[in-house]
This record gives sequence, structure tokens and C-alpha cells, in this order.
Amino acid sequence: MAKKEQERKLTPAEEKRKIRFDEISAELEEQGYRKTQLTIGLVSANLILVLIGIPFLILSMFLFFHINGTVDLSFGAVKTLSLIAVMIVLTVIHELIHGAAWSLFCENGWKDIDFGFIVQYLTPYCTCATPLPRWSYVIGALAPLVILGVVPYIIGLFSCSAYVFFLGIIMILAAGGDIMLTLKLLKFKAEGSEALVYDHPTEAGSVVFDR
Repeated sequence: MAKKEQERKLTPAEEKRKIRFDEISAELEEQGYRKTQLTIGLVSANLILVLIGIPFLILSMFLFFHINGTVDLSFGAVKTLSLIAVMIVLTVIHELIHGAAWSLFCENGWKDIDFGFIVQYLTPYCTCATPLPRWSYVIGALAPLVILGVVPYIIGLFSCSAYVFFLGIIMILAAGGDIMLTLKLLKFKAEGSEALVYDHPTEAGSVVFDR
């Protein structure tokens, strides 16, 4: 979600989530779970995404032209503005998809889902206020990538629609943080057979409880 809590003032919603997180963490640790924090800094993550995003964009453009031949990519003012407007709408939908997917695995459904906005980073977010099994968490984390990124990317690529193709690219890049955090989670080696993943209440990433 953001930089470490001591580096910025928490919102009332974050304070409330932190209290709930501390309570559940204490309960799980009493039950014998080991706690491991898997978070990333937004600034460093964005730098990494830029470095990865440029080669991805170049490769995608090569693939698009290879399949479709010469295509006019000039959008004009109207299409450019509409692209920006659609991007803003899809950014909101991106977070809603996170929430919808995670709510399917939560005991209390949407009541365990919370949304917010970090003003200093202009970053909207969705967080799940209950621990989930690893694969349930992964499904919710990657759902926006697949629905808003990969699907439009493939449709645009094979339908020769540069507009849809670019939207797919943008939404794949927008899910870069989700991809990084998911890879970090999948690389984590649990010591036992049980592992629960809990969204960190104030930072970008999760906390794994395993035993």
C-alpha cells in the first residue's frame, strides 16, 4: 500500500486496520504460526517497473507489427483523451476486481474488503482484512491483470486494434506491483503445511503466517 507507517501519517481507516491486524497476528502467533513480512516500497517498485516496462513495450510493439503488418498508430486528440479517461475508469475497476475476487474466499464477503487512496502517491488500493490461503490470495491479486490486461492485450493483438492493444499493455503495466508481490509470495518457502496470507495494513504487500 505505501511507505512504512512511521514515514507517513496513517489515515483513520489504516489505524483501524492496523489494530485488527495486530490482534489477528497475535492470535495466529499464539496458535504456533510464524510471521514473515513480504512487502515492497512503492518508489523502488515503480523504478523496477519502468526498467522492465520499456523492454516489454518494445517487444509488444514488435509482436504487434509482426502479426498485423504496418498499422496507423496515430490516435488523434479525441482517441487520446478517451484512452486517458478509460485508463482512469479501469484503474478503479482494477481495485474492484481485487475486492470481488478476494471476497469470494472471505468468511464475511465484502465486509472484509476495504478500499482507499494514498494521496501522496496518487495510488488507489484494495485490501483484504482477513487471512486467506495462499492460492486464494494469488487469485485475487492477479485477477485484474488477467481480466483488464492480458485479455485486452490478446484481443487487440489478433484483431489489429491498436487502441485495445495499448489498453492491455497499460493495464498489464498497472498490475506490475501485483505481479512483483505475487512472485515474492510464490517464492516464499513455508516451513509447514499450513500458510495464510494477510494483506499488510499499511504497506504494499502481505504478511505470511505458516506452521
